[in-house]
Amino acid sequence: MNYNIGVLISGIGSNLNAIINNGINVKFVVSNNPNALGLLIAKKNDIPVYTFKNLLILEEEVSKLIVHYNTDLLVLAGFMKILSCEFIRSLPYNSIINVHPSLLPAFQGKNAIIKALDYGVKYTGVTIHYVDEGVDTGIIIDQAILPINEDDTPKILQDRIQVIEHNLYSLTIKRLLEKKKS
Repeated sequence: MNYNIGVLISGIGSNLNAIINNGINVKFVVSNNPNALGLLIAKKNDIPVYTFKNLLILEEEVSKLIVHYNTDLLVLAGFMKILSCEFIRSLPYNSIINVHPSLLPAFQGKNAIIKALDYGVKYTGVTIHYVDEGVDTGIIIDQAILPINEDDTPKILQDRIQVIEHNLYSLTIKRLLEKKKS
């Protein structure tokens, strides 16, 4: 089955790399950051890349790219901007997904890992959710739980969470696309 997704990134692209390595057909990558290292991953894999610093222009161009590349799903993979309500509403319902490094609804937004450590919770994890008009408030698609160790630092915990993200995100994307195709 041919999976057609578009990916939005802002940074290093570790989830993008995992998605590509799991055989998902990434049709294009868009970033708000022209220096995002993830763009190099896309280029290395012959995936068209686009950068737009202005969020309004980015949203307009992504809408065109979705149509042009016949994309089934828009995947946020470390995209650190909040998409506008107008953009989200312009796309088919539940066609944008995101991965978040906490067990939502706990620790929404930025710095979720630091928030979890500061709060002293015993468990955290990964949440894959649909993107809605709020910040990390969309319908939860899947979650994975991870115990927090006493010696976890933000970096150690982030690395442990990313191992789960890389696997769970790709599996979830494949499952959603298979469901759409059937």
